[in-house]
Amino acid sequence: MDGKRQRVVVVGGGASGWMAATALAKLLPTRCTVELVESEAIGIIGVGEATLPHIRAFNERLGIVEAEFMAATRATFKLGIEFRDWGRVGDSYIHPFGTFGRGSGEVQFHHYYTRLLRAGVTLPPIEAYSMACSLARANRFGPPARDPQQIASTFGYAYQFDAVAFAPYLRRLAERLGARRTEGRIVAAERDPASGSVTALILSDGRRVEGDLFVDCSGFAAILIGQEMAERFEDWSQWLPADRAVAMPCRTETAVTPYTSAIAMPAGWRWRIPLQHRTGNGYVFASDFLSESAATDALLASVEGTPLTDPRVLRFKAGRRTRSWVGNVVAIGLASGFLEPLESTSLYLVQQAITALVELFPERTIADVDRDAFNRLINMEYDRVRDFLILHYHATERDDSPFWRHMRTMAVPDSLAEKMALFRRRGRVVKYREGAFLDASWVSVYLGQRIVPAAADPRASAPSTDSLLAGLERMRGEITGAVGAMPDHAAFLADYCPMPAA
Repeated sequence: MDGKRQRVVVVGGGASGWMAATALAKLLPTRCTVELVESEAIGIIGVGEATLPHIRAFNERLGIVEAEFMAATRATFKLGIEFRDWGRVGDSYIHPFGTFGRGSGEVQFHHYYTRLLRAGVTLPPIEAYSMACSLARANRFGPPARDPQQIASTFGYAYQFDAVAFAPYLRRLAERLGARRTEGRIVAAERDPASGSVTALILSDGRRVEGDLFVDCSGFAAILIGQEMAERFEDWSQWLPADRAVAMPCRTETAVTPYTSAIAMPAGWRWRIPLQHRTGNGYVFASDFLSESAATDALLASVEGTPLTDPRVLRFKAGRRTRSWVGNVVAIGLASGFLEPLESTSLYLVQQAITALVELFPERTIADVDRDAFNRLINMEYDRVRDFLILHYHATERDDSPFWRHMRTMAVPDSLAEKMALFRRRGRVVKYREGAFLDASWVSVYLGQRIVPAAADPRASAPSTDSLLAGLERMRGEITGAVGAMPDHAAFLADYCPMPAA
């Protein structure tokens, strides 16, 4: 140890490694030293990154200036995720980063909305009553209002950025904070024979890197948590069978939208992530239902601009480690688990793991209770995101391909079956004190994919139909006015965070 400071060794760079190194150096400067070991010979997955609003608070804690970060990573703003062709071919809805209605009151907005639907009232899609959705559809953006009384305060936002540029940006910050980088390829690990703890990493040139706590950010290789500690990986492909993605960026020749698109395809779905300088594209698919060559052809036929590189295929398996913290090894990112990027949860799960590690950071010895608490939290996050992803696939009426017939009729986890049954019966959304997705997220998918409750919360019957309809009209007028006052998304970017000249 360096005095009273733990020697933390981060294994692997990329976004997760440098996020961990930066956070530990910034938030625990008197508790640890940070050394990151990576090899330039090992590339990063980096196919474009779409995020959730939680990243804003994480960046603020690290002292990151938003406009500077966005310029460096060629970022755009993200108000939500558009889902096309999921319930039926031709359908489109947006999962908003914000509320439906005003998001306040004893009864949630969707209960009033579904009460009117059940009464036979013709209404526009529920996204018409969302500031985030309305802004996204209009390709406009401006910062949320600070006054909670204004309808323009009812949305949040995240970012879409170049993942390849993100890690170097964080590296510069981490090194300014005192983190050290060691270039080298890890070939072995030394273990304490009594405790089983990792004591040092051995590099290909014979150098040893000693540490007290090792953070495994080595991606799918899982050098420490998987290879060295042999922690079991729980395979979830029975529910999430997509195990491939073919990715390819293209020149941006269409609108720079303030949202990510997820377009359902015959054997999976296709992403569209618009950045300032290019658009990320990819087809996530199940190899049991489609070959890699057919998926590549389908992607090439679908992209909206001139390809910038050849397509490349990524292979993966959905699931997580039974435990992400074993001994003195903490797995973060892909070493911990993988869930397809349908809801942009990759960096959210990294962020949650880092936050939990900071809060449960060990003293001279690692306490079992802290390690167990970390593992419970990470498992809960993965399990809840898993259920949310399965919902998108299972809540479909599509019957046009073997893949969709399989997803529509498969058995789902009991935890998801209960959630769906509660919503179908009376619009109840299972509430969590913690977690990535709150009520509006679940409601957007349920209603967007045609799951309408049989009844509403009984308290939603109090207002008269006429007063409800009048209130909805006023709200739509407020939203229309607020959206109209916002600038065009591309124009806002050009003024706020223009990317550096080439």
